[in-house]
Amino acid sequence: MRIVILDAYTTNPGDLDWEPVAALGDLTTYDRTPGDQIIARAARAGAVLTNKTPLAAATLAALPDLKYVGVLATGVNVVDVAAARAAGVTVTNVPAYSTPGVAQAVFALLLELTNQVGRLSAAVHAGRWQSCDDFCFWDGELVELDGLTLGIIGYGDIGRRTAAIGQALGMDVVAASRSRQPGSEEGGVRFLTIDEVFAQADVVSLHCPLAPETQGLVNADRLAAMKPTAYLINTARGGLVDEQALADALASGRIAGAGLDVVAHEPPRDGSPLCGLANCVITPHVAWATRKARARLIEAAAANLAAFQAGSPRNVVS
Repeated sequence: MRIVILDAYTTNPGDLDWEPVAALGDLTTYDRTPGDQIIARAARAGAVLTNKTPLAAATLAALPDLKYVGVLATGVNVVDVAAARAAGVTVTNVPAYSTPGVAQAVFALLLELTNQVGRLSAAVHAGRWQSCDDFCFWDGELVELDGLTLGIIGYGDIGRRTAAIGQALGMDVVAASRSRQPGSEEGGVRFLTIDEVFAQADVVSLHCPLAPETQGLVNADRLAAMKPTAYLINTARGGLVDEQALADALASGRIAGAGLDVVAHEPPRDGSPLCGLANCVITPHVAWATRKARARLIEAAAANLAAFQAGSPRNVVS
């Protein structure tokens, strides 16, 4: 089988090995693939692996030899899954590979907002401590998480891991989930409606997929319902948030802060209304990218393809 990886660099910039995939066929890797080269590079491939390089319906139609698409991620919005299904192309993803790292990143973002470690460290290195009249200094309020309410939108693997960490820090956890009824409880986590989570939580963390029904889920109305002391954390997908509405809420003090690992357009080449806001911490979509997580991703992607070749595909996206 001819196998093509369209955007190999972000998964493996050179510190890992594609051998588990290479063992399954004739492998060609490209660090990045511009949109106008996707068809040429994927031509005659039976299997294509992609992380963020899009495979639209027209692209899939131009690849008659294609039988399999392996998404090197959990989210599959880069592939027109319906068009693939109609063309008889199997699409798989890799769930759960990044769960520990993403849940860890939730609290890295949150703790930067509440403890201001990076900002205070920069002030110390700039000489502010040595010129201080007291033995310590701080800017703004330092916030304890103990006793606060953590609200989770989406209760899959990462949502559950995030809940467990929150509980370990003494937080009360509430969640909204398509698979749990509001009013139910599981492991000390109380399930509410989405709007109830936004209204009651001191921290709202997003862990749901991006789909037409979740596009812009965090809008002006839901931001207005949040406590003025509350924080929003997004390590899921940038499209879940109306960025202008969030920028307005942050600039006006409607909410206390936001920690984002994702934005609507990545990278934000034309700027973003969120860039430059002091109460908005932004990292460049790296929550998933620990070395251990990327190694798990490659192994799982290879296992997905091997299962497909054996006639028993797994992690098929329906």
